[in-house]
Amino acid sequence: MEIKPIAHFRSPFKTKFGIPRQSGLVEGLRGYIVFCPDHRDPEALRGLEDFDYLWIIWGFSANISASKHTTVRPPRLGGNRRMGVFATRSPFRPNNLGLSSVRIESIETNSSEGPLIHVKGADLMDGTPIYDIKPYVEMSDSHCGINCGFVSDEPWTELRVEMDDRLRNTFCTEELDVLIKTLSLDPRPHYHNNPKRTYGMPFAGFDVRFRVDGEVLTVVDICCGKSDK
Repeated sequence: MEIKPIAHFRSPFKTKFGIPRQSGLVEGLRGYIVFCPDHRDPEALRGLEDFDYLWIIWGFSANISASKHTTVRPPRLGGNRRMGVFATRSPFRPNNLGLSSVRIESIETNSSEGPLIHVKGADLMDGTPIYDIKPYVEMSDSHCGINCGFVSDEPWTELRVEMDDRLRNTFCTEELDVLIKTLSLDPRPHYHNNPKRTYGMPFAGFDVRFRVDGEVLTVVDICCGKSDK
């Protein structure tokens, strides 16, 4: 079976570094789906406005040439323990496919790019190819009181983010809230633990530079231009 993108995603994250590791972790993170020319008929979206959430089936486009293994090191386990790839949400998968549930914010039917679906809470990089979308249905897609394996056993500790007012004023209130929440989730590879190392995370056209010491992340500068991490 050959599949081709029906759409692409637009996001303030231009590289995969710093993107939330799961959808919904940063609820205020906005993005939108723009359809390929062959799929821009608004009729294909008729009725979608009555749903609150959407499933996106998409491709890990930044990992196409990466080597694949049967076991991976989940960040949730600190990168120190291996799990089978099919027991994780690792992006390094045999077919490079991802699945995300996002909230529909609005649907625009007459933009210059055709119909657009504006969403919140996505974990997709800018330009990510999308292969299908489906409405989220609570009665079949939601399961309460279930076992979630090591995800249930390993609580995620958020970092405290410190940033002076001069740097905060670079962003509007909404962007700042999204940035702080994203940084609190610790964008670093979890085998990194050097408090003197400065990281760069591209976000909304800026390079956000930060250091992490213990449970405190300090933003040290915000610059224009592409980050070198």
